Amino acid sequence: MSASSAARRLTAIALVAGSVVAAAALPASAVQDRGPDRQRVVISHVQYNAPGPDTRSNRSLNGEWVNITNRSSQSVNLRGWTLRNSEGDRYTFRHLRLDGRSTVKVHTGIGRDTRHDVYQDRREHIWDNRSDRATLTNRRGAVVDTESWGRGRGHDRDRGHDRGDNRGHDRDRGDNRGNDHGDRQR
Repeated sequence: MSASSAARRLTAIALVAGSVVAAAALPASAVQDRGPDRQRVVISHVQYNAPGPDTRSNRSLNGEWVNITNRSSQSVNLRGWTLRNSEGDRYTFRHLRLDGRSTVKVHTGIGRDTRHDVYQDRREHIWDNRSDRATLTNRRGAVVDTESWGRGRGHDRDRGHDRGDNRGHDRDRGDNRGNDHGDRQR
């Protein structure tokens, strides 16, 4: 092998090695931003204004919900994850494995949990029709996703969902507000 071909071969090896090192040194967020699915689990939709009058009936309560979607092909264990509103009311997932490319609907009211529907077992509305923020955190407390509406929508992602009229106000601001179910687990 000639000296010039050995030099070219060494240069090629150095370039490949440098590319591998550079790719490994990229922050995880830069790697995630390349694909259309930057996050595996997201808040895909919030129905904060239950259809019809806000009567606090179980039907009305279950008319407000949050969809949590796993956009990856692999299942994700949501045990210990929480969903909370801007007031700090939260729901903690207990035993739920969200299959790949599937969605679970988190209803406010009372019901029987399934793989696709879980219930917070609350007796009053949790999502404010005028302005609120749904925040999903993993078991380590890291924010996975947020979705806001109304005033103070400043967050990383606004999907422009049709939010309706926004004139109503579901949440009861009365004295017994915090006594309903606190940190409900499923």
